[in-house]
Amino acid sequence: MDSVVRRNRGGLFEGLYKVIMRRNSVYVTFVIAGAFLGERAVDYGVHKLWEMNNVGKRFEDIPVLGQRQSEE
Repeated sequence: MDSVVRRNRGGLFEGLYKVIMRRNSVYVTFVIAGAFLGERAVDYGVHKLWEMNNVGKRFEDIPVLGQRQSEE
């Protein structure tokens, strides 16, 4: 009975170990993919935050920037 209880108590970390960390190649692939996706998510979030805080001040928001008025 005690061995049945121990087997069912594996938890999250034991499941992660069995799926991801048991083989080095799978673990390294998981870490590299996680770093890449995490970097993309942070970059996207910071870019959107910067755009939201600078509405009206960006180069794209000024319609006549760099244009001379014609002298007629």
